[in-house]
Amino acid sequence: MSEGLRERKKRQTRQRISETALALFVARGFDNVTIAEVAAAADVSVNTLYNYYEAKEDLVLPPDEASPQRLADIVRARRPGESAAGAVLARLRDELRRRDRAVGLTAGFGPVFEMMRAAPTLTARLEHLGRQMTEALTAVLVEETGARPDDQTPRVVASQIGWFHSLVYSEIGRRIVAGEKPATIATALLELLDLVEEMLGGPALAYATRED
Repeated sequence: MSEGLRERKKRQTRQRISETALALFVARGFDNVTIAEVAAAADVSVNTLYNYYEAKEDLVLPPDEASPQRLADIVRARRPGESAAGAVLARLRDELRRRDRAVGLTAGFGPVFEMMRAAPTLTARLEHLGRQMTEALTAVLVEETGARPDDQTPRVVASQIGWFHSLVYSEIGRRIVAGEKPATIATALLELLDLVEEMLGGPALAYATRED
């Protein structure tokens, strides 16, 4: 179905607000820019801005992109014969090869990352998001494997997946700060994922393999 005029205008307004906010945050620092200033620069009212973004942090980490369900959704969508860890490894490799926005390898992300790292509320939100992803993934693994309440295996596997997922992002950030180019970072991270897969071990790597 083609996008209607109303939907297109809403999408364009949302994008304008987001791009305006990021430009201001990068230039002046996240904590030094108010919602009112973002709204004025984007030529919308404060109320209109809040219709699109419920919190200031959402302007940098919109819930539809930085979702607590990311890992759970990847695992739910895995193919027959694919395990939970295998599905997440495959998604990360695909995103790295495509320099996807999801892993922060788009052009100009370096200054955005520096801005995020300097804002305590954003770093705290990222840490909380990581915990939420692991909890949501644990719930999916419990449901799909039928694990007993006293079986800690789903939580352990989810924690391992959450760990290497977070490792990818922290390593990308470290390399961005060091001035490496996206292509170089992607190559290095693909090699890192190969090492992660090698070190994970059979039980964790094969856990919750979807039946053919």
